[in-house]
Amino acid sequence: MARFKKISDVYEMKVFTDSGYFFGEIEEALIEENRIKSWKIKAVPGSLLSSKVKDAKGVIIPQKFFKAFGDIVIIQDVDFGNSSSDDADDEK
Repeated sequence: MARFKKISDVYEMKVFTDSGYFFGEIEEALIEENRIKSWKIKAVPGSLLSSKVKDAKGVIIPQKFFKAFGDIVIIQDVDFGNSSSDDADDEK
């Protein structure tokens, strides 16, 4: 049986990579044509994201990188290479 969550229940959930690193927290869902297109992840102190994007408040990760929603959120590992910001769309 499919289990569903309301979007409002997902805000501020902790996000982890599939390697087990704490990545950040869900801040916002970006919806296009009645579907979730991507998620805005907030860089919080102690997170992998805050150590990688020092001057930014967070990043936007496409929905296709999200693997599971439960008590926590699991995403695919994200490469923070030094190339363009389109890397997240091209990865894997």
